[in-house]
Amino acid sequence: MARVLLVEDEDSIRLLYQQELEDRGYEVICAADGRAAVRLAQEQPPDVVIMDINLPENMDGMESMSRILSHDRNVPVIINTGYSEYRQNFMSWVADAYVLKTPDVQPLMQAVQAALDRKRNAEQA
Repeated sequence: MARVLLVEDEDSIRLLYQQELEDRGYEVICAADGRAAVRLAQEQPPDVVIMDINLPENMDGMESMSRILSHDRNVPVIINTGYSEYRQNFMSWVADAYVLKTPDVQPLMQAVQAALDRKRNAEQA
């Protein structure tokens, strides 16, 4: 079972995504801020990270993603945000996918599966 680190500060969105991921058979660990995300990524290494950008506690998603990738550069990261302008940020280019938040969770779920498939294929090569 693949482990997903879900980083989302909005409770309702985090709970929705967690339920959708668990319904698809993923193990989900959740963080509501960047510091918790970095700590959890080190304590329970994820197979993929879903990262919101606007996070509380003085560490946004870009910095959290950078710290997680400095610890494990092979973990796929999916940026999941309501703001398209972050796509222009150089740091966002290292993410495996950039998915805008919408009421439809399908694009995010497809990005998770695609990232895990790419990771699995790279490990087998």
